Amino acid sequence: MTTIACVVLAAGHGTRMRSQKPKVLHEIGHLPMLGHCLRTARALGAERLSVVIGAGGDQVRAALEGLDAGAQVAVQDPPRGTADAVTAAMPQLEGFEGVVLVLYGDTPLLTLETLKALIGEIEAGAGLAVLGFETDEPGPYGRLVTADGSLQRIVEAKDASPEELEITLCNSGVMAIRSDVLNAFLPQIDNNNAKGEYYLTDLVGLAGEAGHGLAFVRGGEDEVFGVNNRVELAQAEKIFQARARHNMMVAGVTLADPDTIYFAYDTEIGEDCLIGQGVVFGPGVKLEAGVTVKPYSHLEGATMRTGSSAGPFARLRQGTELREEAAVGNFVETKKATLGQGVKAGHLTYLGDANVGAGTNIGAGTITCNYDGYGKYKTIIGENAFIGSDTMLVAPVTVGAGAITGSGSVITKSVAEDALAVSRGKQIERARWAATFRKRHGDE
Repeated sequence: MTTIACVVLAAGHGTRMRSQKPKVLHEIGHLPMLGHCLRTARALGAERLSVVIGAGGDQVRAALEGLDAGAQVAVQDPPRGTADAVTAAMPQLEGFEGVVLVLYGDTPLLTLETLKALIGEIEAGAGLAVLGFETDEPGPYGRLVTADGSLQRIVEAKDASPEELEITLCNSGVMAIRSDVLNAFLPQIDNNNAKGEYYLTDLVGLAGEAGHGLAFVRGGEDEVFGVNNRVELAQAEKIFQARARHNMMVAGVTLADPDTIYFAYDTEIGEDCLIGQGVVFGPGVKLEAGVTVKPYSHLEGATMRTGSSAGPFARLRQGTELREEAAVGNFVETKKATLGQGVKAGHLTYLGDANVGAGTNIGAGTITCNYDGYGKYKTIIGENAFIGSDTMLVAPVTVGAGAITGSGSVITKSVAEDALAVSRGKQIERARWAATFRKRHGDE
């Protein structure tokens, strides 16, 4: 079995993003672009993973703790080209034998299938394999010069002949390199060029001249799309969402209007789920089979069990769990709330820091008052309770199984099982008061 190491080049600051945030930390599908690269590397089975950052890359270093704590960091200072960046990571590859993949932190859309094909060329005997792509506008890209299905060389656009400029197969920069080839020829790359930089593409010529096989794989132009500004960031997001929608539908999910539904990088949805128009998924959402999310709902950090439903216009926040057949309706918001089997909360309700037992009905306008300005407190509602409309449950408080709260009540003390709790002012009626009031204002 081939062993794999990945070197991810993430040293660029991306000033064209016009941001204090490093370019590779801008998000696609709620995950930094660098995170996409790291997830892909791990999915390939990378045993070693090195991220090359530049001087002042403290934000990237800190972000790695959350993205992949096992990734090692190498520093390229000053930046002197792609070969120099890989050289910075070489101490972390000491003793490694296998295939080294070179990826880019601002190119988040590479697929496993394409990278596996690239690795496959090394397994078939090549010393180095380059990922190319076809484009109608090759412009400044380096061209892959091929013959008989093999890579001959890479020529930079500025050095290309008129005939070579007609080539539409371009270099993405992504490479798979056998470790012995990398160790032998990386130190031989010089900076004898207009920019005085060390280019990884020179490895192709050095390895080829030494008799090592050179290969290439064609990838989709979308896969190798690199992000340098906010316009391209939006384009990458569009590509990501289109893929996610396609994959969801192929996997048995019904999307009522696919172009209006937005997924996160880790959204999990089971078969026979129905997702309505305008639904947005933040990170950490898992829907089991047969769930319905009605239009214009927003979910993040939430789990919905089989047969549950939410929306329209529902907001399920971090820590929400809707168990089997539970339902929340329009303008219901939940946070750190578990709703048991068959719970109903039809409309205009906030359930935060709450545990609601199976079969309970939550009336319109109910609020769990969970925050006093300093701390958060929990509301516990037993099974088969009935919470009347416009009930304020001032936490910490418990409502027993089978209990009922009267509409408009402010519940500050725990309610026993099967009890009725009513807490509201006494209704007063003054005969003819309304007519007198109107007359006083000139309305006969």
